[in-house]
Amino acid sequence: MTVELLRNAVRPYAWGSRTTIPELLGRPVPAPHPEAELWMGAHPGDPSRVVGQDGTERSLLDLVEGDPVGQLGQRCARRWGGRLPFLLKILAVEEPLSMQAHPSAEQAAEGWAREEAAGIARDAPNRNYPDSTAKPELVCALTEFHALAGFREPRHTVRLLRALDTPGLTKYTELLAGQPDPDGLRTLFTTLITMPQPTLDQLLPEVLDACVRHIKEHGEFDTECRTVLELGEAHPRDAGVLAALLLNRLTLSAGEALYLPAGNLHLYLHGTAVEILANSDNILRCGLTPKHVDVPELLRVVDFACGDMPVLDGEWASSQGRVALYRTDAPEFELSRVEWAADDRDEVWLGAPGPEILLCTEGELLLCSEDGSKVELRRGESVWLPACDPAVRVRPVAGPARLFRATAGTCA
Repeated sequence: MTVELLRNAVRPYAWGSRTTIPELLGRPVPAPHPEAELWMGAHPGDPSRVVGQDGTERSLLDLVEGDPVGQLGQRCARRWGGRLPFLLKILAVEEPLSMQAHPSAEQAAEGWAREEAAGIARDAPNRNYPDSTAKPELVCALTEFHALAGFREPRHTVRLLRALDTPGLTKYTELLAGQPDPDGLRTLFTTLITMPQPTLDQLLPEVLDACVRHIKEHGEFDTECRTVLELGEAHPRDAGVLAALLLNRLTLSAGEALYLPAGNLHLYLHGTAVEILANSDNILRCGLTPKHVDVPELLRVVDFACGDMPVLDGEWASSQGRVALYRTDAPEFELSRVEWAADDRDEVWLGAPGPEILLCTEGELLLCSEDGSKVELRRGESVWLPACDPAVRVRPVAGPARLFRATAGTCA
């Protein structure tokens, strides 16, 4: 059995937490600097290191590139050109991220080719498409997790804007009321994010004041108003604060997940989560960030379909009710969650004709192969299972226990 522990990179983005990831990994708390993401995979920017039983380490990226069929399986290697198609992460969100959307496969391929032809360096700050692949993603809450995602049903948004009851918003409210559909949302969204700065500087404080009044009056949209105030404090003079008024405000409980397909405009606000995504860096930002924002390109990518965002609980895929699968249409990845109660020591067989990363987020687990080899997996640790490995049996050493299993999509 070649299943081996991974040593994973921590990304120190400013929006991260100084406690979540260090505590998960058993390191001193607080960390000297914010730690935002723990990456598990073969991303060229920060690939995981595979730790051998003798303590030697090898880059997972080098392993995959050196033996794509053995590591990924023939079907996955052929479908994804010898690349591991997914990246698994722990997100530790202390402050809001940028508002963003990701392209479809067709949009990414076209945008990448266009920027290559224009001679834009792949690491240039104004590059929209550093690679040619799509970037769907799924985020599954480990703690209460807060996000904005997808456009709210327009009539509900009209109620929100009217509840703020401030003169500066009236013409924008009536614009959407007159066309409460995706086309009306596109028009209003475009108007807000292209608003001249002097107009924005006059309207935004008025909207923030209206949010304060609404909260004091115990209005219907208390949560949405608090979110807008939080964004306004962190990003004064930013049109993304107004755009946030158009999005669904969601709170996920532990175990609940959101699937964010191509074009979905979203923003993570606070909490800890497991995220799986296509192995791509293509991001089109709307605002709430000092990074590059390309409004015309963003408008080419954003999907203005509207309504409630589906919250996924995971479909129980075993009769014992231990394995919950989060179904999506993403060909790049599949995520499932395995749960054991405190007194449960039963084994679960895990295996697929493709690559897998197993991540323990609670308890302590024992992985056993058919030849008797064993690997212990503690909280915060992960392992790599190449396609050439047989299935493994997993059981808790101490419960309760939780394991996340990431692999390529079933249609890969």
